[in-house]
Amino acid sequence: MKTPAELARAACLTSRVKGDLSVRQMLLMGILAGAYIAFAGWLMTVVSHDLPQFSGSGFSRFLSGVVFSTGLIFVVISGSELFTGNCMMPLGYLAGYTPLKKILRNWGWVYTANLIGSILIATLIYFSGLADNAVGGRALQVAADKMSLPFIQAFSRGILCNWIVVLAVWMSMAADNVIGKIWAIFFPIMAFIASGFEHSVANMYYMSLGLMLKGTPAAVASSGLTDQAMAAVSPGGFFSNLIPVTLGNMVGGVLFVAVFYYFIFKENLADLRTETD
Repeated sequence: MKTPAELARAACLTSRVKGDLSVRQMLLMGILAGAYIAFAGWLMTVVSHDLPQFSGSGFSRFLSGVVFSTGLIFVVISGSELFTGNCMMPLGYLAGYTPLKKILRNWGWVYTANLIGSILIATLIYFSGLADNAVGGRALQVAADKMSLPFIQAFSRGILCNWIVVLAVWMSMAADNVIGKIWAIFFPIMAFIASGFEHSVANMYYMSLGLMLKGTPAAVASSGLTDQAMAAVSPGGFFSNLIPVTLGNMVGGVLFVAVFYYFIFKENLADLRTETD
């Protein structure tokens, strides 16, 4: 297992590798990551849609976190590009090892690809008919709740979320085997879901599916949402959530993981410094 100092070096090296990916690689790997997170989001909705009435909301949120962790496990073990996880990349820039323009290039392409992958899975689920029931009603409730969040709440929850998500990616790098990586991912992701934090890529899927299901009578009826709550499920509501959550995710991952660990292990990274622009 790697020590924390060794982790910081590994994160810098990974940052450079990600920065050197071709556009083709970033798009394909980004679409896959968006799809993997969407699969986990759908699984979470299926498992938890009627659970609170039997076990209470606390256990339902815990179990939701348990099953959602499969998403980041898919991303890390299979090898794909997730925007939120890549918020660790500025560690490489601070160490003078990865050019800033390569980080921004990666973020732009990967974020776009994550959105494509998320919408792809939402579309397939919509046309599959699997959401034309109580599960679809719950999916609508989730979308409405997210699109109704005030800016500061969405932003704050985004910070909290990606602080934990990037920490999960960071810790997974310490393990030298698949089982170790899975356990390193499992507990942080369970914690962020159970806590109710906001993840931009997951929300791309949740809100896209909600917009589609708004026109499905069975899902609308099952959701029990009022007309006022249903009105929040709109393109405007989509961006009013996605923008602050994305900004919060960036602050959480960049500031509280990349920047903090750079200053903790600055001396250990000095030999990595190269010409960056």
